[in-house]
Amino acid sequence: MQKLTGSLLFRVLIAIVLGVVCSFIFPDWLARVFVTFNGLFGNFLGFFVPVLIFALITPAIASLGKGAGKWLGITTGIAYASTILSGSLAFVVAISVYPWLLKGQSMVEAADIDATALSPYFEVEMPAPMEVMAALLLAFTVGLGMTAVKSDTLFAAADELQEVIMKVIARFVIPLLPVFIFGMFLSMGMNGNLMLTLTAFGKVLLLATIMTWIVLVLQFIVAGIVSGRNPFTSLKNMLPAYGTALGTSSSAATIPVTYASALKNGVSEAVAGFVVPLCATIHLSGSMMKIALFAFSIMWMNGMDMPPAHMLGFVFLLGIMMIAAPGVPGGAIMAAVGLLQSDLGFDESQVALMIAAYIAIDSFGTACNVTGDGAIAMMVNKFAGGKLSRATALEGEEELVDEVFGK
Repeated sequence: MQKLTGSLLFRVLIAIVLGVVCSFIFPDWLARVFVTFNGLFGNFLGFFVPVLIFALITPAIASLGKGAGKWLGITTGIAYASTILSGSLAFVVAISVYPWLLKGQSMVEAADIDATALSPYFEVEMPAPMEVMAALLLAFTVGLGMTAVKSDTLFAAADELQEVIMKVIARFVIPLLPVFIFGMFLSMGMNGNLMLTLTAFGKVLLLATIMTWIVLVLQFIVAGIVSGRNPFTSLKNMLPAYGTALGTSSSAATIPVTYASALKNGVSEAVAGFVVPLCATIHLSGSMMKIALFAFSIMWMNGMDMPPAHMLGFVFLLGIMMIAAPGVPGGAIMAAVGLLQSDLGFDESQVALMIAAYIAIDSFGTACNVTGDGAIAMMVNKFAGGKLSRATALEGEEELVDEVFGK
């Protein structure tokens, strides 16, 4: 019981419940205190995440050695294939289910998702030292460079930077995540700006949520077959990452928890440090499932043609476009807006409905994304032949695992 109550997942679930309950009783002035905190903490995460990505990936690539380029290709290929298969499954489900699920249902108007939003008391800008994609490219360049020149001094510095970042995560970021999640659900509940969307688009939202769970089960069954590990035990070990993403709606903000969960599944620290931050940017199976199901439902309700070749082409392009989403809440749908308009012919009202519906259950897609990253890490770890010994893990990583799962 002590281990359960001390775990991050337990604290996240309590934060979600309290956030929803308190949204009915908190006065606006008190709620704005937490909105202000969320603005500050969110800005800090925006500053910190590129540093985190660089600190994790650089020594990981150097540890993988000269084969890092091969593992980059393998990881990217698995992540993209997972995303595309999710979108293809969404199309099959749409043409199979929508004829009876949406029978007689016409187009609905989008809710105004910003009209009643609570505002913070003050804001502090915290510009990131670099963009997320720049951090990825710099980490790849420096990591591969260290491998080529065998720079022991630079590798030791990168290793120490990783340990420093792990300390910051374990001592500062992880303890404050439940407060951040509480503020997110408190704000959502008090704004009330998603209720119309949930009511009008409810059946598709429920279908999309269920399908993200099905995608996760399929991913971990495949990962279990490849790695030789129990898929359901592995999926259970990823629940802290799922719960954190459910509260933050950000794959980037969940990287530390996803990393710790991957270590719990026996993934080596080098592979976890390489795969998890990379997949936070390029693996979007949950987001793909939601966007595809929402887009196909709007087309169905408007009587638009859905030729299979065109729809699958849309899925392949969307898988590439969403890589531009920097792991922030709502990033995937904003990256997809141009494609929705140019490839599917959506007008402004249809795009507005897509955005409102996506944001209504944004966290479920993000949770599917980051949890699936753990499945990819297991497969890459098996291919790389890496195994984790808790005795060889860095002190900061041990502390992070203990913080996430309970001591």
